[in-house]
Amino acid sequence: MAAMVEIEDIRKVYDGGFEALSGVTLDIEEGEILALLGPNGAGKTTLISTICGITLASSGAIRVGGHDVVTDYRAARGLIGLVPQEVNLEPFEKVRNTVKFSRGLFGKPADDAYIEQILRRLSLWDKRDAAIRELSGGMKRRVLIAKALSHAPRVLFLDEPTAGVDVELRRDMWEIVAGLKEDGVTIILTTHYIEEAEAIADRVGVINKGRLLLVERKDALMARMGQKRLRIDLQEPISEIPAALSEYDLTLTEGGGALVYAYDTNAERTGIATLMTEMSRAGLVLRDIQTSQNSLEDIFVGLVHTGEDAA
Repeated sequence: MAAMVEIEDIRKVYDGGFEALSGVTLDIEEGEILALLGPNGAGKTTLISTICGITLASSGAIRVGGHDVVTDYRAARGLIGLVPQEVNLEPFEKVRNTVKFSRGLFGKPADDAYIEQILRRLSLWDKRDAAIRELSGGMKRRVLIAKALSHAPRVLFLDEPTAGVDVELRRDMWEIVAGLKEDGVTIILTTHYIEEAEAIADRVGVINKGRLLLVERKDALMARMGQKRLRIDLQEPISEIPAALSEYDLTLTEGGGALVYAYDTNAERTGIATLMTEMSRAGLVLRDIQTSQNSLEDIFVGLVHTGEDAA
């Protein structure tokens, strides 16, 4: 089965010579949630704008639902809903009318029952006759999502959808996204919140300086690249790591009360057993042991720095 979104070797070079996208190739499957991570200026918004037809690529091809976004623009755009970063709404218009107007822009017939369904799903029904200017920032973001869903798109782009909203509302948004996924909607999410990707994404893509560094299933990525750390609390603090333990990847915590050992969970041997033996021989007495695993944030930061070094 063909991917819902197909991106082939997309480049975007501006008149001044700045290359915002550098040969990006990516397939996005129907019904999946892809989180696109990257620092400011990485190319996330440019990529979304290019897929949506807002920006023209310098070279390459993009298809949405099999429709080329340039030569078959109307059909491709009709499958797409876009929630932009900026909250740009008519302040004196009512919520319901704002959403109905967006549906009309796509040539869809009036459907009050469908509009009600969207507003209820986004907890906006009670605000349906309120003017946009009367809403909180979080509610305005919900209106943006309602506008993007007004024509029943099969692909939804969320460009930093929870920027500036509180944690509780952010989690509400996650539930909304999960519900859309159950309906088979393909969702592409750009975010600065690593926890957002960890919570809801099926796959994670990392982009930096216009280059797609990696796209992989979230769980597989963390299993493949995640390291575990063993924190060994000592009975008595030490001033330096004993020379006998120099071959191990150990870090002494501030104050000398604990050693931290990093190891690869996929390695044939972790080296923990021999480390414990060598520590005993060195006269170190253990007080406690605890393990932790790299988060997606750790992996993301490592990938971005690696990409910068390579550039």
